[in-house]
Amino acid sequence: MSVYLRQWHFLLAALKRRTGSSELAEDALQETWLRIAGMQKPEVPIRDGNAFVLRIAANIATDLIRKEGRHAAHCISDDEILRSIADTYPSAEAIVVDRDQLRQLALALAELPPKPRTALLLNRCDGRTHAQIARKLGVSESRVAQYLVQAVRHCRDHFRRIA
Repeated sequence: MSVYLRQWHFLLAALKRRTGSSELAEDALQETWLRIAGMQKPEVPIRDGNAFVLRIAANIATDLIRKEGRHAAHCISDDEILRSIADTYPSAEAIVVDRDQLRQLALALAELPPKPRTALLLNRCDGRTHAQIARKLGVSESRVAQYLVQAVRHCRDHFRRIA
């Protein structure tokens, strides 16, 4: 016990270096005290009391580090919790902007001739391929590609004009 008390500052510094944490070092030091206090008198005399106490403290620190690592692996951070409960619903301003853009897109599409408009909607909204659109409109696939280019350019130009 007296070795522990004489070595207290040295042990604390060594444990801080080993654990990288003042809290873990203090926990290890306290656990070392409890373990030494609960020990029976050894049958074989301890040759180096300082080394003996340091070894006990180091082993306890290692156990605490492992325990902390296992605990941290199962914990959820505050940021993760906040992200999981955060309101992902768009703000009122975002809704207004999105509605205005949708209204502008509807106006741009209304200005298009029927086949380019239909080709764009079938491709972008329904996910249809050029071949499927070509069969539906009764035109070639290359013509569908031209319709899509025409429709996208028209929508782009429409948005540039209003910006």
